[in-house]
Amino acid sequence: MNIFEGFKIGIDLLWSILAAEPLLTLGIILFIALFVIYEIIIKIIKEYRLKRSGIENVDEMSGNKFEEYLILVLKGRGYKVKLTPKTGDYGADLILITNNKKIVVQAKRYKKNVGVRAVQEIVSAQKYYKADECWVITNSLFTNQAIKLAGSNQVRLIDRSELMDWMIEYKKSA
Repeated sequence: MNIFEGFKIGIDLLWSILAAEPLLTLGIILFIALFVIYEIIIKIIKEYRLKRSGIENVDEMSGNKFEEYLILVLKGRGYKVKLTPKTGDYGADLILITNNKKIVVQAKRYKKNVGVRAVQEIVSAQKYYKADECWVITNSLFTNQAIKLAGSNQVRLIDRSELMDWMIEYKKSA
């Protein structure tokens, strides 16, 4: 018996089972159809959310434009925002003030995942600026190492998904 005969026997066996049990056949077809519909709906929702957020525009911005855009989004969230100098910023790009709390932020507009260096820099900036909190905001995602280091240093990581939520809120309020 060659491989094709074995394959034909397997197909015949499957067809026999499905033909003998019409409810099983209907159940399998229904399950597959629901799974496909679910996947299509999830894809449509993700595409709609992407279009509403404008994240594609952020992906094309320079680092400086991204920082300027974040100023608008963060002001829309109620923060007083100050841009640090382009050089000699000690690892922070933005300083946020709210309710007597100071937060230093490092903005990373990347095409790849953000690594531990961003977390290390913002932790040192927190000490330098005597801030209460420190954040790293990116249009991308974070590496596992960055997530672990952030967890052990109480650094808040704002990734692509959360940034998109903020952008959608900002657009609604504008």
